[in-house]
Amino acid sequence: MPLGTLYLIPVPLADEAAAKSFTPYLVDTINSIKEYIVENEKTARRFLKEAGLKTPQSELLIHDYGKHNRADGTAEFFKGLQTGNDVGIMSEAGCPGIADPGAELVEKAHRMGIKVVPLVGPSSILLALMASGFSGQSFTFNGYLPIDKVLRSKKIKELENLSERNDQTQIFIETPFRNNPMLEEILKTANPKTRLCIACDITAPTEFIQTKTVGEWQKKVPELHKRPTIFLIFHKL
Repeated sequence: MPLGTLYLIPVPLADEAAAKSFTPYLVDTINSIKEYIVENEKTARRFLKEAGLKTPQSELLIHDYGKHNRADGTAEFFKGLQTGNDVGIMSEAGCPGIADPGAELVEKAHRMGIKVVPLVGPSSILLALMASGFSGQSFTFNGYLPIDKVLRSKKIKELENLSERNDQTQIFIETPFRNNPMLEEILKTANPKTRLCIACDITAPTEFIQTKTVGEWQKKVPELHKRPTIFLIFHKL
């Protein structure tokens, strides 16, 4: 029996961003499958409705892969794929598998010989890089930096040095309610000549993306509390 296909379906990064997020192929895809693996069922159902799902939602089979359900195992998620059904996977926002636990499911799909198809959609990391003016030839996404202030400061200096040595953009994120302390640490630790891009609320009506030197940012510090933000640094003397 042929196996199904696992479709990686991007979800909008912000409210009121549907028109910026959906492609005709994505809409066709969600209307051709009835089974999903999702990080947040409520978010996923809202997304499917906004994207133009014609299938009654009562007919959908949705597996919740939220952080409280991962310990139960994933075998159930693959039964449909093993019997030939196509399945979609969605994170809470952005692209599945990118800074997202869905990567573990994609890795398992490959081990099982299941075809994986990524759909075009918004990635906050790549959109921030595009808009930063920094090197897109060489860049590293570092995820979350340490919470401990001493370790975080040390990591910022390390990334700054890597950027200078390798001519490489360094990208990282923080939990939105800790954005302000993160920015404070960057401005206190980094070289005033280091360039810092702050990309906030990407694709939302309140989107804010600016690149300045650390010294320039120190003169006017933006308010980032609870606003999804990507930080990018590039240091080149």
